[in-house]
Amino acid sequence: MDDEFSRELLERLRAIEERLDGLEKSQSQLQEAYARSRAHLRRSWLRPPMWTFEQHTPRRLNLRSFPGPPALPGRVPAIAIVTPSFNHAPFLAATIDSILGQNYPALFYHVQDGGSEDGSVEILKSYNDRISWQSAPDQGQADAINRGFAGVDCEIMAYLNSDDTLLPGALACVANFFAERPDIDIVYGHRIFIDYGGSEIGRAILPAHSDEALRYAGYVPQETMFWRRRVWDAVGPIDVNFQYALDWDFMLRAQAAGFKFARMRRFLACFRVHDEQKTTRNYELGRKEMQILRLRHLGHLPSQIEISRAIAPYLLRQFIFHWSYRLGLTRR
Repeated sequence: MDDEFSRELLERLRAIEERLDGLEKSQSQLQEAYARSRAHLRRSWLRPPMWTFEQHTPRRLNLRSFPGPPALPGRVPAIAIVTPSFNHAPFLAATIDSILGQNYPALFYHVQDGGSEDGSVEILKSYNDRISWQSAPDQGQADAINRGFAGVDCEIMAYLNSDDTLLPGALACVANFFAERPDIDIVYGHRIFIDYGGSEIGRAILPAHSDEALRYAGYVPQETMFWRRRVWDAVGPIDVNFQYALDWDFMLRAQAAGFKFARMRRFLACFRVHDEQKTTRNYELGRKEMQILRLRHLGHLPSQIEISRAIAPYLLRQFIFHWSYRLGLTRR
């Protein structure tokens, strides 16, 4: 009996020791992860903020903290938005709700799904006739966008990827801006970075538009960009040969055709950062496509030094704008 008790006691002690070892290991891993996170945040403040997604630890995005939508202009322009989507069920409803929640009276909204098999179709069906949608295999994001805009009659256009969201009042702001600025063809605004679950992890405050900087780097936040129909008629559709830089290609073609850009001093949309995101997953493909565009529009392949020199004035202004906002010296 004593031997059996001793063995049982030893087994329990051994189990306790193993648990303690596991807890110590977990604590060590957490401490290392915390130290890496702190080091990352310390280093990231010197990087261009508009390309630094994780600027702080996740915090709740308070939509009520943003200004409400302005009154609509006397004549409300028709806006068409297309969402290309493929296997993005975890984010799709949030994207759709952010657009329908604008309550814009002259909106055409279409989701072009690439034949998802992750529950996306069931989500689309749940909206009944509140949205237009189709689910069928396509040739990728650009093809989906082009299909979504086919035959659409509108004055203002935009596309919003199925993991991004519009901020409240964005469409009313865009409609007013275009009504007040007939000289501007393409408008965009500030952006907010959100994580997988929708928590805010950073913001990008942008200075006034720079045609010169855009020739070297695609810095315009696509999810905040809207354009007049005349731009699409002149330089559209989206080039299906690009998988990563399709938005920058569209911007460069519009700029080369003489269309005018402007930055609106308002947050318009949220850019979601997650592991399956195309922007982070296909970096090498993106680099190659950007080189193709630089060669096409600059006439040569610029060195990294040339690129840095060309965009340095814009990055400096963006750095100043960003930190003036972060320090409370400006509102936006």
